[in-house]
Amino acid sequence: MAYIFYPGCASEATGKASFISFEAVVKALGMDVHGEIPDWNCCGATLVANAIGDFAQQAIAARNLALAEKAGKDIVVACSSCYLNLAWTNEKMKIDSKFNSQINEALAAGGLSYGASLQVRHLIDVLINEVGLDKIRERTIKPLEGLKVACYSGCQTVRAIRRPDFDDVEYPVMLDRLVEALGATPVPFPLAARCCGGSQQFTNPELIYDLTGKVLDCAAENGADVIVTPCPMCALNTDAFQEKIAKLNKKKYDMPVLFVTQLMGVAFDLKPKDLALQYNIVSPYKKLAKYGVKK
Repeated sequence: MAYIFYPGCASEATGKASFISFEAVVKALGMDVHGEIPDWNCCGATLVANAIGDFAQQAIAARNLALAEKAGKDIVVACSSCYLNLAWTNEKMKIDSKFNSQINEALAAGGLSYGASLQVRHLIDVLINEVGLDKIRERTIKPLEGLKVACYSGCQTVRAIRRPDFDDVEYPVMLDRLVEALGATPVPFPLAARCCGGSQQFTNPELIYDLTGKVLDCAAENGADVIVTPCPMCALNTDAFQEKIAKLNKKKYDMPVLFVTQLMGVAFDLKPKDLALQYNIVSPYKKLAKYGVKK
């Protein structure tokens, strides 16, 4: 199936490593992804939605759907927050005729309309259910044998649209299966779908330290070498605040946090520039050195 990519705002900032490694993995697997949605805009996530209200946020999200529909391609999304906003708005456009009419009235002011003809798919969903684990195994050049991974799906990845063919909303396993296909070992991780606190670092940092600290503790206690996630917000909180949380809790973590596409790039033996590991705050080089990863 052919897709068009929705990068999301984080791809230009805190999630830049996700964006760079996504492009490299898509190319390595030969996925049919036709660039970015032209003139895409913010999906309206987190603080924007709180400031402008639900309907305006959904109209902002729908503008991206309309632009993708003009291109004639379904949408693939790597960011979990963006997936939540785009997938939920898309679903509501399909099932709620009144909402559909209201959104299209708003879109018309910008010369757009949306016929609700598209699917919005998360990258993990596409990798598992379309590309397939067999192809991912075949593309793996350096199996990550011995690497113990805490697979942190986060709270939004599997809860936007409750699809049993995608994953379990409380005990997700798809990310574990993907990590296994790369030769690594998923560790038991009961907080796989637990919230990290999202964007509350601006208004309630203590909440971030508490929730993210529990995630870090769970990964460490279960013997993980690294945390892997598809979510830019989960990656930011577990990576950027790790040192602060360690000091508060009088602990030491030293837990690299990788985007799943970065880990795939390691197993695919992609060039260092395609892994974008220089953007990781907790250095992953020591944990990945045995797989040929160097600065």
